[in-house]
Amino acid sequence: MKTNTICVQGGYTPGNGEPRQVPIIQSTTFKYDTSEDMGKLFDLEASGYFYTRLQNPTNDYVAAKIAELEGGTAAMLTSSGQAANFFALFNICECGDHIVSSSSIYGGTFNLIAVTMKRMGIDVTFVSPTAGDDELNAAFRPNTKAMFGETIANPALTVLDIERFARAAHAHGVPLIVDNTFATPVGCRPFEWGADIVTHSTTKYMDGHGAGVGGAIVDSGHFDWMAHADKYPGLTTPDESYHGITYAERFGNGGAFITKCTSQLMRDLGSIQSPQNAFLLNLGLESLHVRMKRHCENGQAVAKYLHDHPKVAYVNYCGLPDDPYHELATKYLPNGSCGVVSFGLKGGRAAASTFMKSLKLAAIETHVADARTCCLNPASSTHRQMNDEQLKEAGVPAELVRISVGLEDIEDLIADLSQALGQC
Repeated sequence: MKTNTICVQGGYTPGNGEPRQVPIIQSTTFKYDTSEDMGKLFDLEASGYFYTRLQNPTNDYVAAKIAELEGGTAAMLTSSGQAANFFALFNICECGDHIVSSSSIYGGTFNLIAVTMKRMGIDVTFVSPTAGDDELNAAFRPNTKAMFGETIANPALTVLDIERFARAAHAHGVPLIVDNTFATPVGCRPFEWGADIVTHSTTKYMDGHGAGVGGAIVDSGHFDWMAHADKYPGLTTPDESYHGITYAERFGNGGAFITKCTSQLMRDLGSIQSPQNAFLLNLGLESLHVRMKRHCENGQAVAKYLHDHPKVAYVNYCGLPDDPYHELATKYLPNGSCGVVSFGLKGGRAAASTFMKSLKLAAIETHVADARTCCLNPASSTHRQMNDEQLKEAGVPAELVRISVGLEDIEDLIADLSQALGQC
């Protein structure tokens, strides 16, 4: 099926007399007639459900749809996008290992890798998304287990050269993990460019209405774990906590990663998405292909308006012809990037503050990728503990404003921007 059809009908096919909509299985546990029947599930010898902390039918239907959209072989839902990125990395990394990551990623993910995972004994080398091949290759070590990046970085809006990063990762025998949140599979399917694992904060465009927090991990099924058995013993040697199962042998390249992630990490850490949130997510997915087209159209129009405004110093949006990432966007995002635009005001911090106070239609929120337009000045909110010099070093200078363009009429959006800029 084509992407538009998968958005509407993927993942779940009701049988005769069954619910047309994905059912919400709001149950913590599942009944079995015998202990032997349940035992087969614990031994991973049979498919089924026994406790929602590991798996739930509602979640699996929605995960299957996301796997179809990305062109993957298996997927799982998590409680948040942050949990998805942690699980995807920690599933193949342990104390003493190393990660190579693009430096242009969401601040929360940067902190997860640079601080929290480092405390767990996992080191990282950050590289610029524009780094040359020599610099990329120099970042790898014998103990490197994964490479990570974001298709469209939040909030820097840089575009990852997926094909080049994948080539570097594979040359060193490790998978490339790509967070595809901002592009969504409607805009880009990283597996087609060589990525091996894809993650999402489903809280953003996939949900699209600010209704439910969630995340997802999708496996391409392309990475050959047994070919690199010495690097990934968790997948290629017996797991004594599951009766000596070797995941890569039992489930193959198409199922080993997600099975291990579910049976080990979800079992032990429990960051499950609730069935109710999965149901809401599926409602969002059914219109994703329609909404993303409008988000991109509105984002492009707002970026062009701001680009031409005399009070705006610069605009970051890869859809603009003079943006440094426009060429990569043409390659990876031919149908448009997303609805998130960042820009700087010539009047600096004071002008940004006045602009934010003057908005009438756009709401001030930390959220992005919503049906409703929202705006944020990091210097006065999420990064207010930093001085102007520190803000500049972090890539979020005091004059920077990030706007997540929603689905409203573009004339109304530009009118709101116009009157707010008029106060600066």
